[in-house]
Amino acid sequence: MLSSLVLNGQPQTPDRLELTAPWWSFTKTVLAATALSLVRDGLIRLDDPLVDQPFTLSQLLRHEAGLADYGELAQYHAAVANGEPAWSATEMMQRLDGTRLRYAPGTAWRYSNVGYLLIGRLIERLTDLTLDEAVIQRAVSPLGLSNVRFAKTRADLQTTLLGSTSSYDPAWVYHGLLIGPISQAALFLDRLLSADLLPTGLLQQMQTARTVGGPMPGRPWITPGYGLGVMQGVIEGGHSLCGHTGCGPGSVIAVYRIGDGDASACCAAVETGAREGAVEAIVVGQLVQILRQGV
Repeated sequence: MLSSLVLNGQPQTPDRLELTAPWWSFTKTVLAATALSLVRDGLIRLDDPLVDQPFTLSQLLRHEAGLADYGELAQYHAAVANGEPAWSATEMMQRLDGTRLRYAPGTAWRYSNVGYLLIGRLIERLTDLTLDEAVIQRAVSPLGLSNVRFAKTRADLQTTLLGSTSSYDPAWVYHGLLIGPISQAALFLDRLLSADLLPTGLLQQMQTARTVGGPMPGRPWITPGYGLGVMQGVIEGGHSLCGHTGCGPGSVIAVYRIGDGDASACCAAVETGAREGAVEAIVVGQLVQILRQGV
């Protein structure tokens, strides 16, 4: 397992040449930060219905828009397991009947990668940039990060810790798959939640979560929830954990931050061949330990 820690804004992991890792669904947090920068700049409002859609940006970001997810398709899992090239987004939406709402927006919760595909398209439309350009210009570069990019081809994943074992086509991640060092993932989340990229009010809204159940066996949350692009909830000991877990063929990444009064700690960890809960447990253990030592 590889991990990286930030305590009170200061990296605790010695500088070293890090392997690039797939960020999987932690990409959603980066997309959310990019979308919220559009709200900050007055290009869109969180709670206005999108053009020609019955749902809002807030509902998309919080998985409350009524959309299904292609992870529900058995054909999708079979194609990925067989190392097949990704379907086009159009074909995926046809197979899923992806424009049909499964519930009235705002009335329920259902995790949906399709929602974040639509967020990516919205970012491109409102900025007149490619998603790559918009994410770098509006989120990655302003937070002082580098060596973070979207994987577009199988060859891009050959440079990650998955290495030559990966026959996975990153185009299967329809909202885009960021890759980068895990230290950059930890710094991104820490700086996003503590710096001035977004105004305080937007950061508070980002971390206002819809509770999505009770204690989860094998996972750290007592009250799991989902905010605007972040998994947010209370864990044992009363700490509020904010960040995101991501998993894909071959690896799991977990990136989380805890605040304790004036102190804060952020940890990113990635592991191959692991379960989500196991990596989350390692992250939580490191966060609690370093906060005790650093306070």
